[in-house]
Amino acid sequence: MIVGVLVACEGFKQAMGAHADVVAKAGSQELTVDRLSSLLAQAKVPVTGEIAKAITNIWVDYELLGAAAAHNDSLNDPKAVNDALWPIISQMRAGKWHDVVVKTFHIDTAGSEAKFNAGEVLAARHILFLVPQGATPAQSDSIRKVAEGVRVQVTPANFTEMATKYTQEPGGAQRGGDLGVFTKGAMVPQFEQAVEAIKPGQLSPLVKTQFGYHIIRRSTYAEVAPEVSSRLNGPALQAADSTYITQLEANGNIQFKPTAVATIKEAAKDLDGHKKDNTVIATSKAGDFTVARLTRWLEAFQQREDLGKKLQTAPDSIVLAFAKNVLRNELVLHQADSAKIDLTPEEYKQLQTRFTEVIGQSQDQLGVSAKSLSDSAKTLAAREKLANVRVNAYIDKLMQQQAGFIQIPPPLEELMKQKYTVTINQTAMDKAVTASAALKSKADSARAKNAPPTEIPMGGMQMPQGAPAPAPAPPAAAPKPTKKTP
Repeated sequence: MIVGVLVACEGFKQAMGAHADVVAKAGSQELTVDRLSSLLAQAKVPVTGEIAKAITNIWVDYELLGAAAAHNDSLNDPKAVNDALWPIISQMRAGKWHDVVVKTFHIDTAGSEAKFNAGEVLAARHILFLVPQGATPAQSDSIRKVAEGVRVQVTPANFTEMATKYTQEPGGAQRGGDLGVFTKGAMVPQFEQAVEAIKPGQLSPLVKTQFGYHIIRRSTYAEVAPEVSSRLNGPALQAADSTYITQLEANGNIQFKPTAVATIKEAAKDLDGHKKDNTVIATSKAGDFTVARLTRWLEAFQQREDLGKKLQTAPDSIVLAFAKNVLRNELVLHQADSAKIDLTPEEYKQLQTRFTEVIGQSQDQLGVSAKSLSDSAKTLAAREKLANVRVNAYIDKLMQQQAGFIQIPPPLEELMKQKYTVTINQTAMDKAVTASAALKSKADSARAKNAPPTEIPMGGMQMPQGAPAPAPAPPAAAPKPTKKTP
């Protein structure tokens, strides 16, 4: 893909809280200095300003999910959702335009399906039932019987659903068991032979490999056509992309302002504060490329604040190269606009459905679904209070490593921050960091005082000068169906 998506955003509107002891406000809830310092003291990592900001961001995201549930706000207004999903929608539209452009280079993709069906490249989904290393024959046989019981329930139509439910491959459930497209030799022999033995769309019998028992479905060409085409026509596609990009830049009439680097570095100090900054960085056939437009693209970056810091200190040449890459996105999108390239109603509906699912899943994990709140509290104030209690209880468990981190997708973050008030008080956050250091020191002293004496005096034992600290034992490697670790 010639246009990289800049994915994920964090950060929110920087503003002083109403009181010196309020670090952040999210909707009607407040994060106090005392509360944040207590959370920092619980964290199993050294206390820093970065950690404080990360925890504050988590608190804000979770509180906003609770606020939406308390207000019975489904956050599913199509216009607002599409606006929040702008980076993703833009990428999809650019991808469609890319497919149109590739055709103009007359790359022969006509034979891709025949080559795929002949097995030049393979694609599959699988359900893995792990057999632990060192398992006894009886244990292996017990796992095989479970796998056989599932196999009789699996059909080509319900395979993804069943893989999501049953596969034990690490990360496999999230992919519905999808292994994508792979070349011969990428998988262990038994697995590869089983895929080749069935036709696209068919299921294998139970397959035994060194990792366990597999139920395999060979993917159809229609399901993986773009990836197959990329694998089979990679060199030609790369040459076409390179030619297209060269032409795009040559015809785009890109002109950076003399102050472009200084403007970008200044904006990088506070990306949220420059969301409406119309200072022009460059001009092109796509129009004025402003600071506001740059920050809109950067909303897509997962580590947006880290990127902002890097831009502040990067050499001028790197800053300009980065800006030019973003500007290419603008030019491609401009061409897609001119060609009236858009998503289909079905594609928009799929995005919005997935967006709604993520909201529901996240709220359920936090225990703040609209139904669970309304079942226990009848007034808005009572629901807000209950949501706040549950969110804070979850964050306490998170800090104590008794609960998992719930990643809130950047588009959802943006939408919630547009609908509900969010403010941050950096001075109060700094105060919480200082206070947490004292709390940690006090807790460490208490633990040391109350710890039982060891049988062997340790006070005189010292690590030799320069010796490394003992390394933790490496985790056991997660079994994979592939020969090589991805």
